[in-house]
Amino acid sequence: MKRLKLVLGLCSLASLPLMAQNYVSEVWVADQGDGTYKNPVLYADYSDPDVCRVGDDFYLTSSSFNCLPGLQILHSKDLVNWSIIGAAVPTTLQPASLPERPQHGNHIWAPCIRYHNGEFYIFWGDPDQGIYMVKAKNPEGPWTEPVLVKAIKGIIDTTPLWDDDGRVYLAHAYAGSRAGLKSVIAVCELSADATKAISPSRIVFDGHEKHQTCEGPKFYKRNGYYYLFFPAGGVPTGWQVVARSKNVYGPYEDRIVLAQGNTDVNGPHQGGWVDTPTGEDWFMHFQDVGAYGRLVHLQPMKWVDDWPVIGVDEDGDGCGEPVSVYKKPDVGQAYPACTPQESDEFDGFTLSPQWQWHANINDKWAYYAGDKGYVRLYSYPVVEEYKSLWDVANLLLQKTPAPNFTASMKLTFTPSPKYTGERTGLVVMGRDYAAIVLENTENGLVLSQVECKKADAGKPETVNESTPLADATVYLKARFSTDFEKISKSEGGSDIVVMCEFSYSTDGKRYKKLGAPFQVREGKWIGAKVGTFCTRPAIVTNDGGWADVDWFRITKK
Repeated sequence: MKRLKLVLGLCSLASLPLMAQNYVSEVWVADQGDGTYKNPVLYADYSDPDVCRVGDDFYLTSSSFNCLPGLQILHSKDLVNWSIIGAAVPTTLQPASLPERPQHGNHIWAPCIRYHNGEFYIFWGDPDQGIYMVKAKNPEGPWTEPVLVKAIKGIIDTTPLWDDDGRVYLAHAYAGSRAGLKSVIAVCELSADATKAISPSRIVFDGHEKHQTCEGPKFYKRNGYYYLFFPAGGVPTGWQVVARSKNVYGPYEDRIVLAQGNTDVNGPHQGGWVDTPTGEDWFMHFQDVGAYGRLVHLQPMKWVDDWPVIGVDEDGDGCGEPVSVYKKPDVGQAYPACTPQESDEFDGFTLSPQWQWHANINDKWAYYAGDKGYVRLYSYPVVEEYKSLWDVANLLLQKTPAPNFTASMKLTFTPSPKYTGERTGLVVMGRDYAAIVLENTENGLVLSQVECKKADAGKPETVNESTPLADATVYLKARFSTDFEKISKSEGGSDIVVMCEFSYSTDGKRYKKLGAPFQVREGKWIGAKVGTFCTRPAIVTNDGGWADVDWFRITKK
């Protein structure tokens, strides 16, 4: 019998925000319950986070690259407890005519969320197409269709600033892989409605000598100074820089305001500054841990002589170090613990907000049968040049939520009797991936544990172990664990080793291990993800089979 959770009994998106706040993870809760919090506040791959405050409410978004719904919107009342309330790009990356296969690592890079004149804005850079913007009066949506503010290749990490005189500016970086130039920050001017760039970009900061790979700027104005907050030094090893000037185009003076120091938080940088209604200042940033992606940390911040100091600055040199446990922000009152949604009983009629597909969404992939308590995934043909699940668009995945956890699911497979080769199962997806797969074969249903090393390089799957199944209903489990050994990337950077073991059950009680342990690996610019799928061969038929997923749960064991 299903374990019902209030947050997951969703009948409509309209009911989501209130119910979402009731979800509390079994595997990671940042709120310590004693007035303190622990970092990361989000143990999940919310890469390149940005945050803003409107009244007593905080909103966060992050890079979503090729995953949809894109630009997931998180809400909090205290910067520690967060829930997912929607997404600003619900179904389609631009252009809508993209091939029906994943565009790994492309499209939505390093967004910036702002609130201006009664509307929310999100800007981002698509490294191959240009600067995009969406806006909404309500952060839960609906959001406008993306507007191409500037069509250009190579611009990334865009952030707007509405100045006191009504003019609108936009700061950005360049992707070296597309533009042939990096380690600089540029500024251009936008139209009054922020829908079009009306000036060329002017480089205002060059980091080549001392802040290599500077990127990801956030643009602010305070006490007459223009501030550029930006990371430098590379994702796993870098630091946080702030540059300031009395003129929007510079010249800018700079200093390092946050670095790893004596902590184990490598590369603490790239995020957003936000204040509380009580006047406190805070900074949210990411830490890259390898397989699990970029986790979100919350740091105290203070202003000294019109310079921000982030983290704890024990030696008083103006550069702080990250905190691991700290007093929660003072927001005027206490709020109960909540976390982003994970487990899903599939009792709703829409996709719960933790899930993302791997490409532009096709309405024919799934039927959300909330009245029946399942989601039905229709088998969908793989592409003709299929090599592995790396090429599959209809992967239904969510972020990994903790260092140690178990993902389990119950499904019933109804393959077509007309042909063989339909597959479904539980997958752990990254550049390397592994799965426990149920397939209809000439010999009936076969359950296999497979893995694919270097999937991103086009390598094929291998089968570690298989067993025949008589019953089409099966329980699948993937157990994730870390040994906390760290693989050095370079000085100051590290990866956490994550191992995953697969097992299955025919009664939901007694599980049997299948296959070999798998070392989890990140995807392209994203952490590893876990979820499910249903595919069929690239053959011409007018229908296929399906998999009914009764539930998907994230638990300690």
